[in-house]
Amino acid sequence: MDEEVVRAADVAERRELAAMLAELSPAQWGSASLCAGWRVRDVLAHMTMPFRMSAPAFVKELARDFGNFNRMADRVARRDADKLGDAALLALLRDNAEHPWRPPGGGLMGALSHDVIHGLDISVALGLSRRPPVDRIALILGGMQDKNVRYFGVDLSGVRLEATDLDWALGDGTPLRGTARDLLLVVCGRRLPGSLLEGAAAARFTG
Repeated sequence: MDEEVVRAADVAERRELAAMLAELSPAQWGSASLCAGWRVRDVLAHMTMPFRMSAPAFVKELARDFGNFNRMADRVARRDADKLGDAALLALLRDNAEHPWRPPGGGLMGALSHDVIHGLDISVALGLSRRPPVDRIALILGGMQDKNVRYFGVDLSGVRLEATDLDWALGDGTPLRGTARDLLLVVCGRRLPGSLLEGAAAARFTG
């Protein structure tokens, strides 16, 4: 896959997310996202952590949680969201649209996936109309491997995901239909509003 295409897509995603977030009300900043237990501001604090935390600081924070990354990420996101404030978090995202951060082992595609998925955690939860272009979602789904699906631990047994706006499917079994962006969230273990999915298995992934 052309790295320049992926990088351009990620830069565009960050800029578009910054524009979307700039329009949020204080109440929306404090609303729940699709990321369980996180407010919108917590999600953004997590997204911008690589832009403001040095490698030594990261190692120190990780050591505080005995190497448990998920526990560390949750603690730091909540702490920094309240410490920095919404305006500063938004500025961090906007000013670092071209930041070269790549998650360990994930490369450019990992960075794009990280930003798109967390952006959807916010926009879908708030019922906002902004969604990434389908070709951007296609980049992520096209590069998805079994290890990516296993990482999120979602049970897709007996279900075949079928995108309604993209030539993409995953799995075998009862069809579960939705837009590519909503099925991406299913793969990532998010629970969606019931109106977004169609199929006999929809209740397993909504609510």
